[in-house]
Amino acid sequence: MLNMVSGAAARASSPPAFDAATQGSVEALLRQQHADGHWAFELEADATIPAEYILLDHFLDTINQPLHERMAAYLRSIQEEHGGWPLFHRGDFNISASVKAYFALKCAGDDIDAPHMIRAREAIRKHGGAETSNVFTRIQLALFGAVPWRAVPVMPVEIMLLPQWFPFHLSKVSYWSRTVIVPLLVLMAKKPQAKNPKNVRIDELFVTPPEKVEKWPGSGTHSAFTPVFEVIDKVLRFFEPHMPKTLREKSIAKAVSWVKERLNGEDGLGAIYPAMANSVMMYECLGYAPDHPDYAIARKSVDKLVIDTPDRAYCQPCLSPVWDTGLSLHALLEADAPREAMEKACDWLVERQILDVVGDWADWRPDVRPGGWAFQYNNTHYPDLDDTAVVVMALDRFDRVKYREAIERGTEWVLGLQSKNGGWGAFDADNTYYYLNHIPFADHGALLDPPSADVTARCLSMLAQLGYKKDHPQVARAIAYLRREQEKEGCWFGRWGTNYIYGTWSVLCALNAIGIDPQDRMVRRAVAWLYEKQRADGGWGEDGDSYWQGKPKGECAVSTPVQTAWASIALMAAGEGSSDAVARGIAWLVKTQKADGTWDEEYYTAVGFPRVFYLRYHGYKAFFPQWALARYKNFRSGNAAPVIWGM
Repeated sequence: MLNMVSGAAARASSPPAFDAATQGSVEALLRQQHADGHWAFELEADATIPAEYILLDHFLDTINQPLHERMAAYLRSIQEEHGGWPLFHRGDFNISASVKAYFALKCAGDDIDAPHMIRAREAIRKHGGAETSNVFTRIQLALFGAVPWRAVPVMPVEIMLLPQWFPFHLSKVSYWSRTVIVPLLVLMAKKPQAKNPKNVRIDELFVTPPEKVEKWPGSGTHSAFTPVFEVIDKVLRFFEPHMPKTLREKSIAKAVSWVKERLNGEDGLGAIYPAMANSVMMYECLGYAPDHPDYAIARKSVDKLVIDTPDRAYCQPCLSPVWDTGLSLHALLEADAPREAMEKACDWLVERQILDVVGDWADWRPDVRPGGWAFQYNNTHYPDLDDTAVVVMALDRFDRVKYREAIERGTEWVLGLQSKNGGWGAFDADNTYYYLNHIPFADHGALLDPPSADVTARCLSMLAQLGYKKDHPQVARAIAYLRREQEKEGCWFGRWGTNYIYGTWSVLCALNAIGIDPQDRMVRRAVAWLYEKQRADGGWGEDGDSYWQGKPKGECAVSTPVQTAWASIALMAAGEGSSDAVARGIAWLVKTQKADGTWDEEYYTAVGFPRVFYLRYHGYKAFFPQWALARYKNFRSGNAAPVIWGM
């Protein structure tokens, strides 16, 4: 590290270049605001979602060939040099994503002797073949008859009738798990076969023919529970075909009723693609007509996720308007943007507060009133703590008098969902039944929603901004939780953003807001870690590899605008606003900004499920760098030193 501001940094972060960059970024973000006040950016995942969309149409025989060809163009464009498909940009080969992408391309009409298909096929076979895919991919293959149903762990639909005290119960897994699982239980009970009108097969992807595979991959995690669950799976596999018919019919009926209650209009079950697609296939296999209201709206929710352009198309995993709007508001509030634009955004958010629907979170917190916000346009059963904290802070910062009632209800709900260990999860309290991550079905390791440092930090930031003090019992427990969660290197894990840079940004902002001394050892260790991870060009970057044990933390082949913004804001929150590190980070943002006030960013800087599912928020590169520039401008002018806001 240099001990003084470099000449390049000083030039790039001073007028007029710095002021022009800051103003340009504000104008670029305002241009993307919708007329009703909200922001909604594209949300991109990996190859699996567009591949599954194509396969869904082949399951149903609702093939839209022109659309599929544009999706095939997208899939070909993200194939990596290793021949397969990764979980994130420039990531390593992933067997499940690659099998689905190859299958979808073949369904779309790609010649298996085309160079890209040969490369993909060779890579898949080199990595063990399609038989080594994860559970969800094998379920997809079973629906197409590509593998026998014995390739899939048993999950009897009679799970729907289990009491809450039972070791496995829907309320004991995460919101995303239960919305995916319930319609899937019906599919696994009925075992329908895809219509597959073109009779597409992928026998060539198997090293061992499926009928000859003796042992299919297990849960992927090993513990004292593993042999127990393997025995349970064998027992269930024996008894499952002999379940009483009346019991099975009752279970299916309860599953269908559960889905219907949460169907969520055109925003779909759980407002996430896998749950929506499963609900569509559930209605199909139960014999519902496509024009039945429930079937039709479920299908509409899937199609609403498609991004279609003349050259290529893909399917988003979900929509993120509340998150995008809340964070855009914070960025613009930092820049003192036009009040009218920000008030429209606040009003739009207030209209989406969930006040009347008691969601699944109430299974464990029945005495807490609703009051949160969801991530999507509508998802009333599933508000989340992260969005709620972000929205409450934005409303409070803009006009705490006008939005007092919304702020108070949101705060009440957040306080009511704190877990016993002092932290907050994303959607539920105390969702910590870790033994369930070892069932054969849970090979993705993402069945649960336990507390995390980043969500806890956001909730703590909110409480601090609202005036709660360090000696408040719930605040004190949150601070203690964050102290325990700090990594030995000084950083914090990022559950919903990539990764340790995101977690460290989240926590340092919260610690600043609640008044932790910048000289506190916890803060100094985090600052030292960020200094260490700054790249030679002045930026910061971290890729999805850091979620694997033993991989470097806070490192990437390139600097990214979003992670550079997080690190810069984090250091300013920790009292390092005058440091060379921040000046160089800001200079890098100024230097890499495009003429239209935006930034390019190909790397994925968010995560759905670590080591399983990664995300690229197209909005992050619009509002986080702008936020960092505006924060630095305020710091230099003395208007926000120290930072007085939660984020």
